[in-house]
Amino acid sequence: MDLKLAGMAALVTGGTKGIGRAIARQFAGEGCHVAVCGRDGDAVRDTVGELARSGVKTHGQPIDVADPAALKLWVESSARALGGIDILVCNVSALAVGDTPESWDKSYRTDMMHTVNAVSAALPSLEKSKAGSITIISSVSGFEVDFAAGSYGATKAALLHYAKGLSRQLAPKGIRVNAVSPGNTYFEGGIWQNIEKTMPDLFKTTLSVNPSGRFGTAEEVAFGVVMISSPLASRISGTNLVIDGALTSAV
Repeated sequence: MDLKLAGMAALVTGGTKGIGRAIARQFAGEGCHVAVCGRDGDAVRDTVGELARSGVKTHGQPIDVADPAALKLWVESSARALGGIDILVCNVSALAVGDTPESWDKSYRTDMMHTVNAVSAALPSLEKSKAGSITIISSVSGFEVDFAAGSYGATKAALLHYAKGLSRQLAPKGIRVNAVSPGNTYFEGGIWQNIEKTMPDLFKTTLSVNPSGRFGTAEEVAFGVVMISSPLASRISGTNLVIDGALTSAV
């Protein structure tokens, strides 16, 4: 199926590893120009090089998305490099699970405010797009109580509310806004690989309660993000796409 993404421009925060990199890779595979950012300069260069082999325009910068000024400069330089912005994917998370002042601060500055600031910086370009789309990566922990209750779960819940409100505010401008909530997703260097090594009991328990009998992959989440960002999904806005292998029981 042609998702009609060829020639469009997508920005993916945290696009150098895991779910973010899988998203960027699938966009490039559809002929979409892609910009990424991440904290590791080597990973940014490696990702940009991989994406460029798809024959699309690419751009990348090493930044900390919790720095509003650096994030704004990346968005603006990406728009110049790619010739505009049609799609924004806010993917970065501090993964700050806990109930300490530090975990709350990290979750707020990284998960919440990086999303708000990225949207603000990208809006002038998105308003010029004929098929503007914003996708905010939340989590199943944002609408069901699990082991990540506290700073992580509450912030992910706030992102769901933000996405829903934003979808109504931006609908008159032709910009769609959706959230994507992955369940447990396993990839090299990811949190669940780390938990497998350091907290094997939690890993086994979490795996045992998933009806599918396995964790998801970054590529499975990426497909949902790319699909919902496509112009073919023009009537889908204000929704929360759950990608969890039937893990959650909320209706």
